[in-house]
Amino acid sequence: MATGELALVLHAHLPYVRSSEPGSLEEDWYFEALQECYLPLLASLEAGAADPAQHPRLTLGLSPTLLSLMADGELNARFSGWLAVRLRLLEHAPRHLRGAATALAEQLQGVTAQWQACGGDLVARFRRLQQLGVLDLITCGATHGYLPLLRQVPEAVRAQLINAVREHRRQLGEAPLGIWLPECAYYEDLDRQLAAVGLRYSVLDGHGLLHGLPRPRYGVFAPICSPAGVAFFGRDGNATLPVWSAREGYPGDSVYREFHRDLGWDLDEDLLRGEGITSRRPLGLKLHRVSQRGSRLDQKQPYEPAAALEQVEEHARDYLRGRRRELVDLARSMQQTPLLVAPFDAELFGHWWFEGPQFLAGLFRQAAAMGVQLVTLREVLAQARPLQVVRPSPSSWGEGGYHNYWLNPANAWVVPQWQRASRAMVRRVGQGVGSQLHRQLLTQAGRELLLAQSSDWSFILRAGTTTELAQERIERHLDRFWRLLNAIESGAELPPGWLEAVQREDALLPELNAADWLAPPG
Repeated sequence: MATGELALVLHAHLPYVRSSEPGSLEEDWYFEALQECYLPLLASLEAGAADPAQHPRLTLGLSPTLLSLMADGELNARFSGWLAVRLRLLEHAPRHLRGAATALAEQLQGVTAQWQACGGDLVARFRRLQQLGVLDLITCGATHGYLPLLRQVPEAVRAQLINAVREHRRQLGEAPLGIWLPECAYYEDLDRQLAAVGLRYSVLDGHGLLHGLPRPRYGVFAPICSPAGVAFFGRDGNATLPVWSAREGYPGDSVYREFHRDLGWDLDEDLLRGEGITSRRPLGLKLHRVSQRGSRLDQKQPYEPAAALEQVEEHARDYLRGRRRELVDLARSMQQTPLLVAPFDAELFGHWWFEGPQFLAGLFRQAAAMGVQLVTLREVLAQARPLQVVRPSPSSWGEGGYHNYWLNPANAWVVPQWQRASRAMVRRVGQGVGSQLHRQLLTQAGRELLLAQSSDWSFILRAGTTTELAQERIERHLDRFWRLLNAIESGAELPPGWLEAVQREDALLPELNAADWLAPPG
């Protein structure tokens, strides 16, 4: 008999990294996510759904930008070729890594077969799993804009939300009821904006509930209801730490695959150029294991998939034992069924932690026997339990728990740029346009503004990784926005073919309406 409920919540997102250039770094980000995370995740969910002894349940946030990439026929047509290049490069692995290379080649071949069997249509597979009740699909911001830093122009927040709902409905056939707020970031009265576009529940970091007013009676172990009628679930740190922490959690085990050692750094540059790869870089060809804690990259030992598979099954069992103990303790002091909410970035499972999809499959297989009931957030709310009314606290799940990771000396310069552009968009939409061409220009300006607001680029600027790419993306979209607005307001002609090229490159959100930035009456 189940002692309580566990809601696993994954956030599936990539920024709009569509590139017309085959072999680009941005293309690698997307294709590696398909190969390591999303295709293995779908396979695990479908296998669990087909087994009468299992009860797989998962709440999955699919961001509109990721959905746009998954639906892009031109981009996805290159995935099979991308996989074939990696298979050829694995043939050049050193002799002592041949066992690991063979195992990875088999995984790549399996992914290729899975991709071809579904015709590359992952969205349809996600939709079917929701129809079966296995998945609860929720949305995110239209382009993952960090909403607390957009709040000075409320229409900018509304445009992020309404376009997310609209694109989710267009691609998945029904409007979402839930949302993964970008970076789990909340500010006062955001619940009103959520309710206005039909969103009814979301997830916050634990202190978003624990610092709420009044303090929730059951802490993070039961959802609360905001004054605007939106339910919020709180992250349980005990249910997440064993999984996301490489230092204290499972991913740091010595037998698991090492993320940072990649064959792409070791292969001959002439060989790489022959495959259309212009320089050495990570290629998703990782053939070493974590090995002894603290060991240098050149000391990593060859990866042994069989040992990793055995360990991940034990770690799934250990995780469920821990959640059962937690639920039993909670049940003694609660007058309702305790709930543990465990939210994660989806790419933790497969990309950062290669064995992650197998870990999830282990949870699906073992949960019932371990006395843990897997549920979706929608299923919890469908039980119609009374919810305490609490005003959530401003919060995020970023470093420090608030907004400083997206507002600091490395990236604060972009916030006034967003505000200036958002106010200009609201003003221009309020004035209207006088021709079909100008309407077309204004619609594309809306896309460019949303793309410039992606929190991913601010995150990268703060993290100090591919900062040149992040800054170029922000500046590119803002430059396009102002050129489009200037063409409307001054009548200046755009260069021949420029608009068509921009529309092809930034082709997401086909139902976007410039009226989404209309200021409310009064």
